[in-house]
Amino acid sequence: MGLVHGPNHPLVLLAKWYEKFFGRLSHLNLCVTNAMREDLADNWHIRAVTVYDKPASFFKETPLDLQHRLFMKLGSMHSPFRARSEPEDPVTERSAFTERDAGSGLVTRLRERPALLVSSTSWTEDEDFSILLAALEKFEQLTLDGHNLPSLVCVITGKGPLREYYSRLIHQKHFQHIQVCTPWLEAEDYPLLLGSADLGVCLHTSSSGLDLPMKVVDMFGCCLPVCAVNFKCLHELVKHEENGLVFEDSEELAAQLQMLFSNFPDPAGKLNQFRKNLRESQQLRWDESWVQTVLPLVMDT
Repeated sequence: MGLVHGPNHPLVLLAKWYEKFFGRLSHLNLCVTNAMREDLADNWHIRAVTVYDKPASFFKETPLDLQHRLFMKLGSMHSPFRARSEPEDPVTERSAFTERDAGSGLVTRLRERPALLVSSTSWTEDEDFSILLAALEKFEQLTLDGHNLPSLVCVITGKGPLREYYSRLIHQKHFQHIQVCTPWLEAEDYPLLLGSADLGVCLHTSSSGLDLPMKVVDMFGCCLPVCAVNFKCLHELVKHEENGLVFEDSEELAAQLQMLFSNFPDPAGKLNQFRKNLRESQQLRWDESWVQTVLPLVMDT
């Protein structure tokens, strides 16, 4: 509200007083980061308990046959998902990433498939997509210079006020090894896409510096490693060199893309190690977190 109307707007001042006064009177306060808990204690004299956001149960790794179905569906509308070449057997079904054998129905990944990078956004000013576009340009140049890097399909999902602006910028790029598309996905397809991707990128910077990007929570639910732009409390979610990487600018992001996608797909590479770490972390889901963390607090009040 303060960002839209300014910090001294009467509505903002009223809301601040209301929250500060009644927050102190409540029996139980919940917040989503330790940084927020400390801020509430220091500046509002409100005691709170940290309850981290968790992914819903439908955010999970996508089985290969469902990946193929999704790619074929998206390929009917978006060219980056379509096969780069026709299969030898005309009844074999092929996408840019997978193919299904007509006889057995078995789905396999293509050996020379592109890497699939996903970012989701509400296309607002708190996400600077020029960072990603500049990093992609550097990645393209590295590929042209002969580095062992795959072609890249970059999918940026979401709707918002700056979508048309960035779409125009993307169309002005003349990539040879990178394809960018900005689809609006059906609700049931979004978790399937996250569960099918190789890497997630998050450009969200919290306006308060006290909350965490839900999109990264969902990506981690799908065991999808993430590169995320740094801000004050991001370390509470993204553990650098453990479940993903943190960057400050386009130069650092480009270097991370080069490192992660070098010799792609590399079973011994960092991407697979991050994914393995996410699988082994055995994250709680939202309903499980509520039962284990919040319900006992409510019962005790």
